[in-house]
Amino acid sequence: MISFIVIIVTSLFISGIIVRTKSICSGRKGSGIMQPMRDILKLWKKGSVYSHTSSWIFRIAPTVYFSSILMAAAALPLGGHCGLFSFDGDFVFFAYVLATGKFFNIIAALDTGSSFEGMGASREALFSMLAEPAFFLLMGSLSLLTGYTSFNAIFQALHFGSYITYALTAIATFILLMLAMIENSRMPIDDPKTHLELTMIHEVMILDNSGFDLGLIFQATNFKFVIYGALIANMFLGNLPLYDAIPMFLGIQVVFGICIGLIESFMARYRMTHNAQFVLILSSLSLLVLFGVLMLLNKFNS
Repeated sequence: MISFIVIIVTSLFISGIIVRTKSICSGRKGSGIMQPMRDILKLWKKGSVYSHTSSWIFRIAPTVYFSSILMAAAALPLGGHCGLFSFDGDFVFFAYVLATGKFFNIIAALDTGSSFEGMGASREALFSMLAEPAFFLLMGSLSLLTGYTSFNAIFQALHFGSYITYALTAIATFILLMLAMIENSRMPIDDPKTHLELTMIHEVMILDNSGFDLGLIFQATNFKFVIYGALIANMFLGNLPLYDAIPMFLGIQVVFGICIGLIESFMARYRMTHNAQFVLILSSLSLLVLFGVLMLLNKFNS
């Protein structure tokens, strides 16, 4: 329960940290850290507008998307404390409950009948499909290393005792950071500020969403950033007690937000044709983690 509450609290300011970092890097005064949350609250006070050509799928999709991310967040631990629920193989549940939310987002975009939204849905589905092996290879490697299959047990059993483990942790952190960027449609895969429909991905999918529904989608993005930041944080928290784990968790989330802001400030968006290659590179890096784990377990000598 504690981890779920901390994730909700962190989601309130993660976007603000990213926006503030970008404004500092570009020499602008910028808005306050809480401004993105104020914008979402303003959207939640408005009603949603629906096209006569869309069906009930378009109406329920934002709620399903938001709920799926909350469900995924509930499976994440905090230090030595489990999430709201924990069971063997919960990282598989985590991945597919997120996929369920994205599936509804995609079919809602198709439900509008807009060719632009269909184009964005196709691109988002492709990049999500290519990113999935990287996540499962990474979590499968950590599961093989520790001998457990639940988030809580895996992160508690992780320990750093050699240069190989330090290198594997650095690679795993990079993979999770890039997965967060891909899943949230940010640089270098997508640019949330672009207004050219032909190069848009996620933003073109939600062109018809408005008011309360659009606020749900924006807040879901904040949650998604935090849950990937939570995965990174838990690799370093181990069995720390709560009075140490919570400040460290919040500190790592702040650093995570600053890193995202720096990436978006100093990296250009890839050409659309190179995005698939970049996402596949993450699977290759996950394979490196798997080979490193096999070396640690002396599997190559048997």
